[in-house]
Amino acid sequence: MHPMLTIAVKAARRASSVITRASRDIDSLTVTAKQHNDFVSEVDKAAEAAIIETLLDAYPKHAILAEESGAQGDSEFVWIIDPLDGTTNFLHGFPQYSISIALMHKGVLSHSLVYDPNRNDLFTASRGGGAFLNDRRLRVSKRKQLDEALIGTGFPFRDFTHLDAYMAMFRDMVQKTAGVRRPGSAALDLAYTAAGYFDGFWEIGLSKWDIAAGCLLVSEAGGLVSDFSGNETYLESGNIVAGNPRVFHQLLLTLAPHLTEALK
Repeated sequence: MHPMLTIAVKAARRASSVITRASRDIDSLTVTAKQHNDFVSEVDKAAEAAIIETLLDAYPKHAILAEESGAQGDSEFVWIIDPLDGTTNFLHGFPQYSISIALMHKGVLSHSLVYDPNRNDLFTASRGGGAFLNDRRLRVSKRKQLDEALIGTGFPFRDFTHLDAYMAMFRDMVQKTAGVRRPGSAALDLAYTAAGYFDGFWEIGLSKWDIAAGCLLVSEAGGLVSDFSGNETYLESGNIVAGNPRVFHQLLLTLAPHLTEALK
């Protein structure tokens, strides 16, 4: 494992300790709403602080882009952090949430991890070095047809501007696939796509910290990632499609009739 990724794993495990301790007494947590249906707890902040402290202890000149504290520093190395992806799940005791950390070097994703503290599943990837779940090499699924595929997604929950377009996409996906799932952590959804649990994934309007780590996992596991038009602007737009190569292209075709409304 690359030394920078090793430090990221150390940071994720420190954050996991914070999250796991808090999960035993969720009712005592202080929770505030950043906006409609978008919550932040003291756990998000404490976990993020633990991650940042660990990373900057090792690499004090690196920059940070984190969900709760924003951007800090100026460097060709930027750590992109979501300390608790799936906060709403966490606050309800629903055990589907994750820690997401990615390193971007000169604008290119270089290393990433997604850690599931409930299952002790550590998904890691380094550019050109493949993707792994713990010590097992990951490959995307081999399913060839969309009607055989299990697809992950995320419902709009903050901004409902594109809700009608999303529901049209959802309607088509339900009819054309073997099933659609919405577990509630985009980082884990992408990790599951890399592992072949999902054959594909799509969502509208995510943030960079939601998807940066997972995108590298998918690509290093042999999958494809793009925005809804098949371009590479997904980190900026937050509109993402990912999957094994055969299903990926069928996902794009299924979404295509709804793009005008979705991209307004």
